[in-house]
Amino acid sequence: MFDTDHFIEDCRTALQEADPKVAVQEIVSRAVTHPARVIRALGEPVRGEIQTIYTGEDMTIVNLLWGPRMSVYPHDHRMWAVIGIYGGEERNVFYRRKDEGLARQGERKLVTKDVAALGENAIHAVANPLDKITAAIHVYGGDFFHTPRSEWDEETFQERPYDIENVKRLFEESNALLQESMAG
Repeated sequence: MFDTDHFIEDCRTALQEADPKVAVQEIVSRAVTHPARVIRALGEPVRGEIQTIYTGEDMTIVNLLWGPRMSVYPHDHRMWAVIGIYGGEERNVFYRRKDEGLARQGERKLVTKDVAALGENAIHAVANPLDKITAAIHVYGGDFFHTPRSEWDEETFQERPYDIENVKRLFEESNALLQESMAG
């Protein structure tokens, strides 16, 4: 049984470990090994959104529901992150900084039950290639919502301050397409 309060407490306790990211990765891996349990606890995904499970200066946990065919431009977190997929597929393209913009460094596809850990300097773009919602638990090693970060234009790779309102717009656009597909 996946219990949200127990999960939060386990993750917060893991912050005391010598390598918190590795400890959290093990906790997330245990959780997404049983996707149906996570869905029972968090609810069946019906729309793309970022649902906050826990937020504090020490850590942020979100239930990230990527809308069908949704993609987010390159961005950083400036803290480590652990991503666990409990439904669908998430494609990550990784980048590294260069003198002018970014250089593509590689990519990784995550499917149900996969877990990935990102370092605090990671820069990535994310896409849901499916015609259904992709559901993932994201755990960040800090205050995800109040840490200044960067995003990059997906065509020019020009860096700019991260804009949460821009991200919310992407979710709403995806949800509008989801509604259209359900109505049609």
